[in-house]
Amino acid sequence: MWLNERQIQNQSAHTLLAYQRDVQDFFDFCTQQQLGLHQIEAADLRQYLATRVEQDQLSSSSLQRHLSAIRQFMKWVEQGGYLSMNPTEDFQLKRQPRPLPGMIDVETIQKILDQATPKKPLDQQLWLRDKAILELFYASGLRLAELQSLKIKDIDFKRLLLRVTGKGNKTRIVPFGQKAKDSVLLWLSIAQIWMGKLQPDFPVFISQKGHALTTRQIENRVKYQALRAGVNVDLHPHLLRHCFASHLLSASGDLRSVQEMLGHSNLSTTQIYTHLDFNRLAQVYDKSHPRAQKKSEFLN
Repeated sequence: MWLNERQIQNQSAHTLLAYQRDVQDFFDFCTQQQLGLHQIEAADLRQYLATRVEQDQLSSSSLQRHLSAIRQFMKWVEQGGYLSMNPTEDFQLKRQPRPLPGMIDVETIQKILDQATPKKPLDQQLWLRDKAILELFYASGLRLAELQSLKIKDIDFKRLLLRVTGKGNKTRIVPFGQKAKDSVLLWLSIAQIWMGKLQPDFPVFISQKGHALTTRQIENRVKYQALRAGVNVDLHPHLLRHCFASHLLSASGDLRSVQEMLGHSNLSTTQIYTHLDFNRLAQVYDKSHPRAQKKSEFLN
């Protein structure tokens, strides 16, 4: 297999299938151009990628994925002794800036989290569950799959810590706040009504029938609660993750700590969550820089 074991472990089945399609598409192009593997040059790769952009309107990220798949395959062919030179080795695409996710201010988040409790008993129970979901997303910056797979034993209520299994099956410890703790404990008291005595291996977030909520169900409930709060925004789990990172960075400026909490391997990934708050920067500058004073002392 032209993808090594580590790469296979760190990729979803969907991604692996996409890589295979990308390489097959490149094969089809080479067949049309009557090119053998040993005849492929960088110019041919550039022509292929340009054709894909023109025909399929590929985004920058999709184009990079195509190139990555082809590069890995050609590297495998070279290591197998079928090629003396890999034309993709030094081939680079200019990376486009990663788009920033949307942004919601703190006041809007609070409006969603602090909205009124419904009057009907069942709606009250559902709201307490949804509120715990929202609070954990915003308190810890969890990915959707991480929250969906969270088990009761993964929560340390005493130390306010979560044990989270993220991408690549990597485990990390993430803190959460008092309000999230209160919401989760209140929700678990409702879960006991639905399921009876809770066990450590039980999923934290369940349906009335006692089944773990699916990722789609969680997404739908997040959207629903934003609408119920009267907030005109397409709220989804990744947006809450982004708000967690952005608001924490704005208050602390500690990029490394946020990187660890988000579970990012590279700091550059975390940097897309930074925003320049020009008012705050101006205040810091005016307060800190020795030449920033707008008035001299003798004019006061």
